[in-house]
Amino acid sequence: MTAPSTGALQGLKVLDVATLFAGPLAATMLGDHGADVIKIEHPRGDPSRTHGAQRDGVGLWWKMLGRNKQAITLNLSSPEGQEVFRTLAADADVVIENFRPGTLERWGIGPEVLHEANPGLVLARVTGFGQFGPYSSRPGFGTLAEAMSGFAAITGEPDGPPTLPPFGLADGVAALTTAFGIMTALRAREQTGRGQVLDMAIIEPLLTVLGPQLIAYDQLGELQPRHGNRSSNNAPRNTYECADGRWVAVSTSAQSIAERVMRLVGRPELIDEPWFATGAQRAQHADELDDAVGAWIAERDRDEVVAAFEKAEAAVAPIYTAADVLADPQYAALGSVVTVDDDELGPIRFQNVPFRLSETPGRVRTAGPRLGEHTAEVLARHGIDADRLAELRAAGAL
Repeated sequence: MTAPSTGALQGLKVLDVATLFAGPLAATMLGDHGADVIKIEHPRGDPSRTHGAQRDGVGLWWKMLGRNKQAITLNLSSPEGQEVFRTLAADADVVIENFRPGTLERWGIGPEVLHEANPGLVLARVTGFGQFGPYSSRPGFGTLAEAMSGFAAITGEPDGPPTLPPFGLADGVAALTTAFGIMTALRAREQTGRGQVLDMAIIEPLLTVLGPQLIAYDQLGELQPRHGNRSSNNAPRNTYECADGRWVAVSTSAQSIAERVMRLVGRPELIDEPWFATGAQRAQHADELDDAVGAWIAERDRDEVVAAFEKAEAAVAPIYTAADVLADPQYAALGSVVTVDDDELGPIRFQNVPFRLSETPGRVRTAGPRLGEHTAEVLARHGIDADRLAELRAAGAL
């Protein structure tokens, strides 16, 4: 049995039939706040179960991504599986899928069919390039969005190649946006009584958060170059190595912070330079500013650097690894990492719900379940008894 849900979305029924990251992570966020999320997997399992690090054959990424979900297996390419899916969808509030456009329609479970039985259903369709357009039939992954959005073009050292992130950045941003889109559609349903289709192209959300690149090119013909860890909008802004071999990051987005940093590192005369008056002008003198800040930091251990910056009310942060995050007192105070007792791995730690509500906080109740762990339980709630369950298994639908 699964732990009872609590939270602002308690009573919301979600079918997560997506794979890998963007769609399933959006479902995870809904589940964190009490939604009843049923994870529907092909009998061979979601690829995220075997993606990345494993312990004793158990996928660790899955344990985080599959949290607060009930797992069932269902072969949607079989007629029997499609019949079961229509039964489940008729009672759901949200379906999240990421098949190539046209796949659900070909299986007889497209939006027209689902809305005929359940007019209030919100169908979130998460694909690389959206449901229409010249690229819509292409396979799409977050990496392609990181390339096409302009992210990779501005990331990396000035004399180096375009650089991709070493984690699912585009998928994560798309997941956040999908969860927001679903909640927007549910709010509209309160007013109209009708559900709708949410078309989420993974190439779009990351494009949105990249800032003024498009308008700068449209209006000025300017393309942002690669700056490494520097910024074209302010300086000093970089990572700096300390005497003990550890690193810190410094940001001076505010003019007052930039002035405090230069006083701290013993170069107050630079504040009086005419070019120091704006972030963009400071960025043109990044070499001189980095030399000043870097030389001061290089003579001190990281803890001394951080303490001095804090005393000066200047912005600094240590460069953390996952080990540092788990040991950090600020993350501990916020509860950013949660410990979950898992029946496969025992106590495990991973990221908690990423924001706090004062009245209806979200909660991680369970880690990702075993493949098909809740199939019998979930289908029984929808009128499928043991005999029918055996028939479905024999037909290869489960």
